[in-house]
Amino acid sequence: MENNIFKALADPSRRKLLDLLHASDGQTLNDLCIPLDMSRFGVMKHLNILEEAGLITTRKAGREKLHYLNAVPIRQIYERWVTKFTEPWAIGLSSLQNELERELILENKPQHIHRIAIKAKPEQVWQALTDPVKTSKFWFNCAIRSTWEVESSFELWNGEEKKAEGVILEIDPPHKLVMSWRFISFPGTENDSASQITWEIGAHAELQGVTLVTVVHDQFEQAVSTAKILENGLPVVLSGLKTLLETGEMLVQENHSGSAEDR
Repeated sequence: MENNIFKALADPSRRKLLDLLHASDGQTLNDLCIPLDMSRFGVMKHLNILEEAGLITTRKAGREKLHYLNAVPIRQIYERWVTKFTEPWAIGLSSLQNELERELILENKPQHIHRIAIKAKPEQVWQALTDPVKTSKFWFNCAIRSTWEVESSFELWNGEEKKAEGVILEIDPPHKLVMSWRFISFPGTENDSASQITWEIGAHAELQGVTLVTVVHDQFEQAVSTAKILENGLPVVLSGLKTLLETGEMLVQENHSGSAEDR
């Protein structure tokens, strides 16, 4: 899989497409053709390679097919090849990037979509998402607390500090979980309204014993700071979930002070 990712990233036109989706997620083929000096067929070919490598995901919206940047594979490469060598510098650059990122992208469309393949059953993924003992091992040391019923509340706790809260909007174990989301203790999120996170869990269509996990974060028109935090944080959560279920180990992740610690 890594070979496919590096091959996809080697072409400047494909890197340009990823840049375009990073700047404005959820674009159609026609949208992406405009900045590129190539045929519609050529753009389609590049998009197919990116999708096969897992670097983008697609969703249908009526008659349109929307394309989204999937940051999870890039995050996994970063964890394997970058953190062990340049972690202090990378953390600083990541913080600078967060400050410079765009404020908002296309309206009334799912904004951030992340997807990962995990060698585990959907039931195992579901248990990891809903068991506080499990979540504390991959969700930045935080445990999720809820009764897991529609309209029940949930809370995300790091020790004695509540980090986020929301309401369970839809639940269909082990396939789908929809929750509202609001940060409690992150600076800059005080005035943000609640946004929405959707977890979609299903068996891979082609690989036996593999589950596809898709996370959609949307409805954050009034929660821009929250969107920035989750855009960077959810790929780490998904990578940690994959590592935990496949190896039983935890990722080494950065804490909020910029140092590294085992979660």
